[in-house]
Amino acid sequence: MAKIISLLMKRNKTLTVSISLISSLLTIGLSSTWQLVQANQPGNAPATLTNLLTQIDNAANQGNVNGVMEFYSPTFTHSDGLNRKAMEQALTGLWKRYPKLRYTTKLESWQSEGNTIIAETVTSISGLPTSSNNNLTLLSTIKSRQKVTGAKIVHQDILSERTQLTAGSKPPQIEIKLPQQVKVGEKYSFDAIVQEPVGEDFLLGTAMEEAIQGNKFLNPTIANLEFLNSGGLFKIGRAPSNPGTQWVSAVIRRGEDMTIITQRLQVVKK
Repeated sequence: MAKIISLLMKRNKTLTVSISLISSLLTIGLSSTWQLVQANQPGNAPATLTNLLTQIDNAANQGNVNGVMEFYSPTFTHSDGLNRKAMEQALTGLWKRYPKLRYTTKLESWQSEGNTIIAETVTSISGLPTSSNNNLTLLSTIKSRQKVTGAKIVHQDILSERTQLTAGSKPPQIEIKLPQQVKVGEKYSFDAIVQEPVGEDFLLGTAMEEAIQGNKFLNPTIANLEFLNSGGLFKIGRAPSNPGTQWVSAVIRRGEDMTIITQRLQVVKK
């Protein structure tokens, strides 16, 4: 899980947090970006596919890294830059910090292509506070497609995701406004609006953007918090000049309570 140090719960203005590891490794839902044509409904899915999803969820809910990795091909690839070994190492670190994550994967559609099955899924993940994760509560929803050959996952690519971490007794309730997709070099708005009245409390916060790269998963990011004069964050970002995917995150803190929300932003060619 993300490395969030003990200073997180003190009244400092600097956090150490690896948003990338939070977002990309929470999903055991399976994925790929291939377009589906005349996708079949979940009700008539082959038993091999439904059994695979059930077994992966069961292994993930038990924190069984070896059990999960049995379903990954030795030649597994991921568009975020992970291979099978990197995925196994990252999951091991994640579940040490979050030993009580709960996974539920819903099959939305599937398509056969020769001996390969491509299935669209939505994975929901929740995690309760523990001493090992600095008493953070986690909620995440990840939509993805999977490519499976011979009952093994051969490729993953997350389509969309939203991950929320909260700490404290009354973490700020935040509404995020962010497009799912922008063109290269395009300006875009990113708003994180606190829903309840702030009153006399002060707000600290920041917005962060991170390119999604495999070498960033285990490296923490420094988040320098600023005093917010209004009820949230209101930023204008600019997409990079090359296509790719980014994590865009809002960190907002009120007193000892905090909320971090991360969403994935696709950057496409004009």
